[in-house]
Amino acid sequence: MNAQNLTESSFDPNLAVVDEICAAGEPWVKRVNKGQTFRIVDLEGNQAVDTLFFNASDALERYSATDTIRRQNKLYLTTDSQLYSNWGNVMLTIAADTCGRHDTLGGACAAESNTVRYALEKYPMHSCRDSFLHALAHEPLCEQLGMSKRDLPSNINFFMNVPVTEEGRLEFVDGISAPGKYVEMQAEMDVLVLISNCPQLNNPCNAYNPTPIRLLIWD
Repeated sequence: MNAQNLTESSFDPNLAVVDEICAAGEPWVKRVNKGQTFRIVDLEGNQAVDTLFFNASDALERYSATDTIRRQNKLYLTTDSQLYSNWGNVMLTIAADTCGRHDTLGGACAAESNTVRYALEKYPMHSCRDSFLHALAHEPLCEQLGMSKRDLPSNINFFMNVPVTEEGRLEFVDGISAPGKYVEMQAEMDVLVLISNCPQLNNPCNAYNPTPIRLLIWD
């Protein structure tokens, strides 16, 4: 992690137009309009926040890990990173970041991946994919765009630490965040934010203790 990427924000939480708490294991959906600023706060430290972004008018345009990595030739996100869509457009720009590195490769936990990574008896455990699917089925903003499970691409894992080894393998290790750390983005288009606040109990990324996050939006 490069310390020069750590950037504080000047936005006052008391002036936010949205200020909400998302419990561990729960989904969160909100529209962020072009020009607005969106902040995710890791309240207790090392919580993985699985996040997807969609064009608020057309869900066929959505965050693309491939385009984001390729355009900037970087695996990790931090201050000044731009989040690209599958249509090659910039969706958001990270304007402030007090954590310093966010994962683009680890993906979302699912019942199937839990059995492969951990044990067969882990299959019934709640997962981020479950949270995403619940939001798609019950959140009006998702229903308005006609979204289904086919609209779920690879996600960003904010605050999650997934190093890539010299052999090209992924390692899921202890997080590098801490209580109160945050990442803040400016929307470059109207976007729909879909979050699963990870319920993972088997992964050291959140110290085996899923915790709440705080979400703020400013005009």
